[in-house]
Amino acid sequence: MEKQTGVVIKSTGSWYSVLTKDDHSYECRIKGKFRLDKLKSTNPIAVGDRVYFYADEKLGYAVIDEIIERKNFLVRKATNLSKQSHIIASNLDYAVIIASIKTPKISTAFIDRFLVIIQAYEITPVIVFNKIDLLGVSDKDYLDDLVELYTHLGYRCFTTCAITGLHVDELTTFMRGKTSLFTGQSGVGKSTILNCIKPGLGLKISRMSESRNKGKHGTTFYEMYKLDKNTYVVDSPGIRELGLYDFEAFEVGLFFPEFKPLATSCKFTNCLHLNEPNCAVIKAVEKGLILHERYVNYLKMLDDFNL
Repeated sequence: MEKQTGVVIKSTGSWYSVLTKDDHSYECRIKGKFRLDKLKSTNPIAVGDRVYFYADEKLGYAVIDEIIERKNFLVRKATNLSKQSHIIASNLDYAVIIASIKTPKISTAFIDRFLVIIQAYEITPVIVFNKIDLLGVSDKDYLDDLVELYTHLGYRCFTTCAITGLHVDELTTFMRGKTSLFTGQSGVGKSTILNCIKPGLGLKISRMSESRNKGKHGTTFYEMYKLDKNTYVVDSPGIRELGLYDFEAFEVGLFFPEFKPLATSCKFTNCLHLNEPNCAVIKAVEKGLILHERYVNYLKMLDDFNL
């Protein structure tokens, strides 16, 4: 049986859609050995994985029997399984965090948490503030402050209106030739932006819950789409919570850029910047040199460790 290579573009748990270079799609299952080899992960194969597979005429479907080494992958803590992880996607260039200032209301805690996780897995984060058409004067001022903050910290930011297409072309150009993951809270416009980037995708759009002003899921599983010859994007379900997996508490602060130049001046090498004496980061927060909101979001992440 002749082996072929392809990329996993869809996973439903037991079936995997694999796309070859010549754009042929195959429905595949995996050999049982993967379930034995990957005990630390709830899903042995993820969207974005490059794999070897072969068509099995007797079975009537194709079989994946090997994963090509990943350049990176993004994981989250598996639901109700604190000792296991779930691979979100692999072989990513960018992880694009979609947010909105209102409808739904922005959560900088979510943004900061995801920035930490993305950087820990050596993936470049990008922040997109969508729905800018809904903003009043004070909202626009807040948006400007956030863009200035995150840009200063070294993150690439975009502001868009997916409904009108405003600035979406800039994001499209930036993503060209790369593989990107789109993520964010429900209702921020991930699928709407993708439909704008490539009309015809026909992705389901989530609608807002009037009672809670929160989006209802439009996407129910991770799926990769080919936008052009070398450009791919993974659309993800709206994520409400994202747990830190395989982190030590002291490592969280390593992924806050504004902490880095100060941490070497802390009294303790593995300072948590919590309540230790002579902590340079705490002093900087007190002096207004570090944004208080960012520090509060950092403390929320430390809550995961039950310190």
